[in-house]
Amino acid sequence: MHTRQPEKAAVWRAIWRLGRALTHIVAGLLTILLRFPRLSEEQRALRVQVWSRAMLARLDIRLEVQGNAALPGPLLLVANHISWLDITSLHAARFCRFVSKADVQAWPLIGALASGVGTLFIQRESRRDAMRVVHHMADSLRAGDVLAVFPEGTTGEGVELLPFHANLLQAAIAADAPVQPVALQFIDTRSGERSLAPCYVGDDTLLGSVWRTVRARGITVRIVFGEPQAAQGRERRTWAAGLRETIAQLRQPPASR
Repeated sequence: MHTRQPEKAAVWRAIWRLGRALTHIVAGLLTILLRFPRLSEEQRALRVQVWSRAMLARLDIRLEVQGNAALPGPLLLVANHISWLDITSLHAARFCRFVSKADVQAWPLIGALASGVGTLFIQRESRRDAMRVVHHMADSLRAGDVLAVFPEGTTGEGVELLPFHANLLQAAIAADAPVQPVALQFIDTRSGERSLAPCYVGDDTLLGSVWRTVRARGITVRIVFGEPQAAQGRERRTWAAGLRETIAQLRQPPASR
């Protein structure tokens, strides 16, 4: 009896959070459809950041930002990839245009939101499409945009970083734009230990990962911005390896950096 009551409470808490999140997503879609056409780029960016912070709050996810997001563009953010929550979390810290795998475009509701805020979609299995996106990214950087990529190419558990793919870094080299490394972690707010609830890897389904997240007692997303850096003559593979080492260091406790 005593064990069933906390379980029942957890389920109802999860349903409440999920309902609030779905309502917020619908409100975001309506904003994109009805308000965005009349807003400036700066106003849209602010709306996306405010919406993203509110979404984290509805999911009972606390935002913790360390370091400074470089302003303004051109800039390419390079971050590790853990969850479907990564994009919302980074948008809550600062607005940017993401480069994402084309699969996301087909996700219910999320795909429409991603398209509405200017996400660039890439068919990762297509070399020709990757080159198209690199050229588009370079043009956007030359125009002063702030872009963001996940060079691991897929999500991991957040324990060890996966190898970094270097192709998309060519856009920063071509546009002579700086890159800012960003480290993402999800932390159990009560214990301070790493939380695996938001992970989306292996045999996980999107719905399964979402349900784990809304059932969790409390999560903190920690975002650590490193110092922007230039290529300084490095070719993209060498630069990617260096960025991976930097992000791994940023994920360590402050005293260990």
